[in-house]
Order: sequence, then C-alpha cells, then structure tokens
Amino acid sequence: MAGKGKTAVRTLEDLTLDSGYGGAADSFRSSSVSLCCSDTHLSYAHGGNYWHLTESMHSRHNSLDTVNTVLAEDTEILECSGQCAKLPELEDVPWSLGEVECALRKEEELCVGNPSREVLDKLSTLVSRALVRVAREAQRLSLRYAKCTKQEIQSAIKMVLSWTISVNCITAALSALSLYNMSTGDKFSRGKSARCGLVFSVGKFFKWMVDSRVALRVHEHAAIYLTACVESLFREVFCRLHRSALVEKDNGIPKFTLESLEQAINNDSEIWGLLQPYQHLICGKNASGVLSLPDSLNLHRDQQRSGKGGEGVVYSQADLRTLEQSLLATRVGSIAELTDLVSRAMHHLQPLHIKNPSNGTPVHQKSSSVHWEPEALYTLCYFMHCPQIEWENPNVEPSKVTLQTERPFLVLPPLMEWIRVAVAHTEHRRSFSVDSDDVRQAARLLLPGVDCEPRQLKADDCFCATRKLDAASTEAKFLQDLGFRMLNCGRTDLVKQAVNLLGPDGINSMSEQGMTPLMYACVRGDEAMVQMLLDAGADINSEHPSVYPETRQGTPLTFAVLHGHVPVVQLLLDNRASVEGALQDGAENYTETPLQLASAAGNFELVSLLLERGADPMIGTMYRNGISSAPLGDMNSYSLAASHGHRNVFRKLLSQSEKEKGDVLSLEEILAESSGPVEKRPPQADGTLLRTGKAKLRALREAMYHSAEHGHVDITIDIRSLGVPWTLHTWLESLRTCFLQHRRPLIQGLLKDFSCIQEEEYTEELITHGLPLMFQILRASKNEVISQQLSVIFTQCYGPFPIPKLTEIKRKQTSRLDPHFLNNKEMSDVTFLVEGKPFYAHKVLLFTASARMSSVAVLVDLVLATPVTVLLQLVMQYLYCGGTESLHIRNTEIMELLSAAKFFQLEALQRHCEIICSKNITTETCVDIYKHAKVRGNDNKACSITHEI
Repeated sequence: MAGKGKTAVRTLEDLTLDSGYGGAADSFRSSSVSLCCSDTHLSYAHGGNYWHLTESMHSRHNSLDTVNTVLAEDTEILECSGQCAKLPELEDVPWSLGEVECALRKEEELCVGNPSREVLDKLSTLVSRALVRVAREAQRLSLRYAKCTKQEIQSAIKMVLSWTISVNCITAALSALSLYNMSTGDKFSRGKSARCGLVFSVGKFFKWMVDSRVALRVHEHAAIYLTACVESLFREVFCRLHRSALVEKDNGIPKFTLESLEQAINNDSEIWGLLQPYQHLICGKNASGVLSLPDSLNLHRDQQRSGKGGEGVVYSQADLRTLEQSLLATRVGSIAELTDLVSRAMHHLQPLHIKNPSNGTPVHQKSSSVHWEPEALYTLCYFMHCPQIEWENPNVEPSKVTLQTERPFLVLPPLMEWIRVAVAHTEHRRSFSVDSDDVRQAARLLLPGVDCEPRQLKADDCFCATRKLDAASTEAKFLQDLGFRMLNCGRTDLVKQAVNLLGPDGINSMSEQGMTPLMYACVRGDEAMVQMLLDAGADINSEHPSVYPETRQGTPLTFAVLHGHVPVVQLLLDNRASVEGALQDGAENYTETPLQLASAAGNFELVSLLLERGADPMIGTMYRNGISSAPLGDMNSYSLAASHGHRNVFRKLLSQSEKEKGDVLSLEEILAESSGPVEKRPPQADGTLLRTGKAKLRALREAMYHSAEHGHVDITIDIRSLGVPWTLHTWLESLRTCFLQHRRPLIQGLLKDFSCIQEEEYTEELITHGLPLMFQILRASKNEVISQQLSVIFTQCYGPFPIPKLTEIKRKQTSRLDPHFLNNKEMSDVTFLVEGKPFYAHKVLLFTASARMSSVAVLVDLVLATPVTVLLQLVMQYLYCGGTESLHIRNTEIMELLSAAKFFQLEALQRHCEIICSKNITTETCVDIYKHAKVRGNDNKACSITHEI
C-alpha cells in the first residue's frame, strides 16, 4: 500500500509539478512559443491529454526535467478549477454594445467584418471579468491612501494583465489623459470622452467606480485610465480573434462566431486565464494547460536584432533554452534553486527592459535595478516548493504520511508571473527591493484559496537596507527604523526613548516614505500618541515631500482627514494646525486641501468641522505658471462633492457664507446676467449669483459639468436653480440621465429650459447626439406635454426651411374594372354588410389588390371613428379607378383613411395620405398627427412625421 501511494505521488509530481528550466532536452513540452529556433523542440497545441514517461521520473538529480502534462483520466485535477471561488458577475457594465462596436471600429484592421450581437454580448461579458479584476486590485491599493488615482489603476493593470497587453493598455491610457489635459479651451462644452478621444463614457466609468466603492475618493484621471484600458482591452481581444486562423471567411470577409471567439481565447495564454470567472488569476497558460511566454519576452527575436546591430551579448541556443525554462518554472526543490532561478531571470529581464522599455517587462523604471530581499525569496519558496523533488536525493527519506494536498498544475503560475506581479507591487510603493509582503500579495492574486490583508501605510515597511550605504549609515537607518517601530506600537511611555533613536531631526525625522511620527499616528487615528507627540514638540504643519506624487505636501491634518479620524482632526485644529494644509496665503495650490479630501469622501462631519474652522471651498488645484494644469486638475470642493454624488455635502458647502473677496462681476457679465431670461428660482437663491462673483460662477460651472457627466442630475438641477447657465453639453447629459432613469417631471423641466441655452452654445453635439436623443424620447413618451415641448424644440432647430416633399408611389398594374361597377350589384360576387346596408364588390379585383383585401371578413375587426360606408367608398374608389387622381378626401377623413390603407396593405394609397398629412403639418397639429400614428401602430409613419417635424 505504501509503495502504491509512493508511486502515485511520484507520478503526480512528474505530471503536475513543473520546475521547467535547465537542461530539459528530453522534456515533453515546456512552451508553445519557444525562444529557440530548434526543430527538436516538441510542442503540442492541444496539450494536457498526453503522458510521456521520461527518465526524470526514475532518476531526478535536480528539478531541471519536468513533465508538464495532466492525465486525461485524472478528473480531480481537471475539475479542480470548478471548486475555486468565482468573481462576482456584473449586472450593469459602464458601456453599451453599441459603444463596443464603435470602439472596435476605431481600429482600421478591425473594420472588416461585422460581429453579431451575440458575439459582442459574449465579448462584453468576458471583458467585464477583466474590469472586475483590475478594479479589485485598485481597490486594495487605494486603501493605503484612501483614494484611487491613476497610479493605482496603472499598477493594477500591471498586476492583472500580461506584460504585452498591459503596455498597450497603459499607452492608450496615457494618450487619452494627454488629450484630456490639452483640451482646456473648451473643456465645459465637450464631454470627457470626446476630449480624451475615447468611445466609452468616462463619466459612466467614474460613477461605476464610486458605486463599486473602489475607493472613498476617485480621481477623474483614474477614471480616464480605466476607461482607456478597458476600451483598449476590447480591441486587443478582438484583434487576436481577428488574426486567428480559426475565423471563418465569407467571400474574403471574416465571419465571427461564438465558437471562433471561444477557440481563439482558449489558444491564447495571455488572455485565457484573464477572462476566466475564477477569483484567482491563471497566467501563462492556455485552456489546455500549455505554458508559453508572451510575445514581449521573445528573447530569440531580440537577440537577432542585437546581433545585427553588433550590440549586446549573444547567447547560445542552450542558454536561451535554459532561460526559457527558468521563466516557465512552476516548482522548485530548494531555496538555493529558487535563488538561482530568480537571479537568472532578473539578470536577463532588466537589460532587455533598458533596451526596449515598450516590451513591458516588470523592471523598475529607473536605472537602479530591483533586487529581492532574502525574506521575499523564502516566502516565494514556500509557495513554489515541491517536497517530492527532494525525494530524488538518496540522503533524504521520503515521507510516509502526506498531511498536505499539493496544488495541481492547472493552478500553478510560472516564475515569470510571480516576478511580474511582485515587482509591480514593488514599483507601486516606489521601492527598489521586493519584500515578503509583495510575494504574499502576488500569491493572493495567482493562487486559489490564498488571502492576505492589503498593505497598510505604517512604519513597519519604511526601511530598506540598501546596499549602497556604508556600515555607519546603515546602522543609523536601523536605529531610526527601530525608533519608528517603537512609536508605532502605540506606547506613549516610549516616546522619549524613541526620539533619541530617530536621528538629528528628532521628533520631526522623516522615514524613507517621507512620513514623520506624527503623520503615522494620524494615519492610525491614535489620539493619545498624537497628543504626546505634539507635547514633545512635533511640527504640526510639517509637509510630506515628493516621494509619493499624490500625497506630496500633505500635512498631519491631511492624513487624518484621508483616513476619516474626526477626533484627531479636532485635536490638530485645536492645536492650531493650518486648516488648508500646506497651502500658504496667496500661494498657488498644487495638491488637495483637507476640505477637498473630505468633500470627495462625502464625510459630512469632517466637512462641517473644517468649514467652521474657516476652510475655503473655493480653493482648487491651480494652473502651474499659467500654462499647464497640475496633475490633479483644478477641481475645488464643490466639484469633488458634485462629481462623487454627495448632495448633502454639496449643499453644506453652498450654505457656507463666503469670505469677503475683491473679485466682483464685470459690467459685461452683470449686463449679461440681467438681460437673460427671468426664471423662477427658490426664494433663498434669489440674487445669490450676483453677490458671489465670477470666481464662484466658474467653480459652480465646473461642478455642474462634472455632476452632469457622472449622472448626478439632482446636483445638476440644484446648481441650475442658483442661476448657473446651461451649456449644451451639460443640458444634454442631464436630459439623457433623466430619460434613462424615467424621471418625467425633470425631463419636462429640462425641455422647458432649452430656450435658455444661447445659440452660440450650439455645437455639432446637438446634431450627433442631441437630436437622436430627443427623437428617442419622443418615440418612447406617452406624455402630451413632453411631445409638445419637443415639437417646439424641433421647430426651433429646423428653422424656416420648407419640409422635404414626399413622392408618390406608383401603383403596380393589377386587375382593373370600370368605375361603373363600383358598388354595383351587376356582376357582383361579393357583398359586404356595412351599417346594415349592402356594399357590392368583385373578387377578381379584391384578390389582386393585396393579401389582406382577399379576406372577406376583414371589416369585422376594424373599428373607425369615420362612418364605415364613407371610408369603404374611398378605398373601393381607389381600387376601381386604379389610382388616387379621382379621390376627394376631406381633412377630417385623412387620418382614418391612412389607417385603413395601412390595414389593407395598400402602399400607394398610404403614401398619398402621408403626403397630404405632411402638407397639413404645423406646430399645432404635428403632435396630434404623431399621436395618431403611434396609436394606430404606424411606426413608419411615426418616423416619417418625426423626420418632417
């Protein structure tokens, strides 16, 4: 029994535990994309269904040989993924299928072919999983500083997406953000997506991030990054499908099906695991379990390029093969083996990144290289260690009892993915060394059933024993680190001893993160320690240096507000901390003030406290030198509260009495305001705008723009009630939101306000987005007031030009009788009983007129207001006379005759009636005509009438 168990364990080890490096010439398979041009390298595209018995199963001197396969009959291993936790399925995604189709057609290569709605829907579902993965990682990273910026999104992209795809997505995000920052001239008259050159709505993504609680505070640049990333990811996946040989072609045009989409994804190791529904991220493998390197790590291709240029080191095929196996290793037997693997991989990846940064290899952006701390290697060895490999050593006695279940090969990531994710965490915290927590964070993402807490902002990880320091400097760093740890433990009786260890700056010493002890205490919310540090002489207004770009110039009050510690904020303000943070009187602000941070988080208590202490809601991030905008944009507290949808906070900011300022309205602006249309406003808002001045007008216009973009229509209406003028874009976005939310009273109010928009505000957006939206509302609305309001807007937009004429439809030649036989009993073979009177007709004429006319009992279900005798007389007169020339139709009969013509399928008569209606259209009658068309179910006529309107 023991022998059988040992054999089974050895077999499982050879089948599922891959070290994958070194002299593996007899390995069955290690990569479907080899770095070497060797014909002897075996590769199976479908993989996972073959079992090759190698000598390494009997004699393994190290873990260089491996069998990278799974037994087909081993259902426990093959179905292991079904037992893993799954990602939450999104019910609502921040895009539509129409936007997906438009985004795909932005790429010239993807304009060929027309994917079906089923394909687009499936693609949308798959990419939504990638969105969830990126958002989950960004959510964990945002906990550190309690806000999500573009840095968190960029780092999350690097962690979740492969090297090649992440570079493409980040490039697209950077391009979108650059366009956004350069379009400052007309920033309130165009949507954020249009300013970024994107199809997907940045406002929808921002609102989705807030609703999903990615962070308490979401910066608009983070939303731009995420929007551009997802849009680029759609094109990336579809482009790989387009290039797939599995796509069928119809007359040379690609024909996309669900089967071809599934097969293309299953064969791609860079996107298959990304789009799976499991919480853990499967990397470096396709659906068959075949390990492969991404295109960006094709070392053979880069060596050929280097060889032609005469630069770089030329490696032999054996060296390239060894490096390939090092990157694809999934198991190791010892810490020494792992150290050699990591060293070899990092040695080759970093020079490659320096030569070609666009390949996205996970190396620090600066010249200094990233190194691995010993604790990080031991932690990584814990997750990659394979005890069965040690059994090959004759000096080691195999275990007779197995207490742990080995993870199957299907869930084991290769070493290159461990490096990619761990180094991404290292880069995010601006460090040059990978520590054990970076590895644990990578394990949480890559392995099923593994979890750990997010990295917190604390002094425990503030010290790095860099190798560039001498012994004395390193000793001083260790002592300073000990002092920070003593203060971090929360014991107030150790403050004096800890200060002696911090260095020459004493209580105001800064860690490598740029944090003082007081800042760390404010982050923790340790009120007693804050008081002790203040009593010990800590600088209450010390500023955070430029280590982390999103918290530079942050003060202790800034960090207390970031983490929402109201008692600590109260204590700092009582000790005369600057309520505006690092902002000096009269100076420009390049960071966010405490009030801005509290407003973005929607913390009503903090906002009220800061306002009571004199915080100014008008302060935003100013322009740098009057030329370019600062990285955080110029959003003030009004805009941040409005963009996040915190209506109560926004109203609190508005209620705050404004400080005396010398900024007043110019004569031109006063005249413009006084000459505008008089509107009914709430009593408390009368005259407010004229008293506040143009600075507040600019601030509220910006807040109105962001609230409209993000779908917070209630806040937008509140701002409008203060007299802030509409722009066409904010009006259209508010109208779109109200329509989607079915808020009919607000739609009526918005339509009434259209006349307040100045004609110089009209842009191309009115034609491309505005009119289609209003026609959509007209089709869906059953409210007469809304229909009349829309008719007024259409009339105003159409102008005094004549209505295009409709042309008659020539009637097809059919059987024809002399008009003498109309309602003539002579030779009649059909008799209708109408209103108790007989009406005579002839079958030969009725049967050839239309399919509907051939039925004898069609009049039974017809209910008309016009007397049926007169109506039937007109229809029969049209049939017997062979045209409309002899018809004399009254205006009171035209609508019923039109319905009858549609019912009897008489197209020429129907068109003749529509022409008469179009001639009678006025602003007074158009709504009635449209309503009649909708009631009668005449969709074509309704569209025609709306076009004529």
